[in-house]
Amino acid sequence: MRAKYQSVLDLGEKLNIKNGDVKVEDGKLKIWGTASNQYEKNLLWDEIKKVGGENPSDIMADIKVDDTSVFAKHTVKSGESLSKIAKHYYGDAMKYNAIYEANKGILKSADLIHPGQELILPNL
Repeated sequence: MRAKYQSVLDLGEKLNIKNGDVKVEDGKLKIWGTASNQYEKNLLWDEIKKVGGENPSDIMADIKVDDTSVFAKHTVKSGESLSKIAKHYYGDAMKYNAIYEANKGILKSADLIHPGQELILPNL
C-alpha cells in the first residue's frame, strides 16, 4: 500500500508538509499534515488521484492548509511573465491581472516583473 503511494509521500516531503504522518490501518493508507498553501494541497491531491484514481478507496488523506489567505506564493524566475505564472498556477494565462492586482504594491506594471520578486497569488 505504502509503495503504491510512494510518489505522494515523496511529494509531501519535497513540499515540506508540516506535522505529517503516515500509517496503514484497516487496509487503508492514512496520511495527514499541513501544506503551506492551497496550491500545495492541490498538488498532493492531484498526485493521489493520479495514483489511485478519481475516488481512491485505499487511501484517507487529511491535508490542512497553513495559510488560507493566499492561493500560493511565487518567486519570479528569469524569463517569466505574469501570464506564464497565471497559466502554471491557475491553468489560465488571462488570470495574470488578478496576480497584478494582488501585487500592485511591488509591481509598477503587469508587463514588468523581475527575477527574485516574491509574488502573492490570490485565491480566485
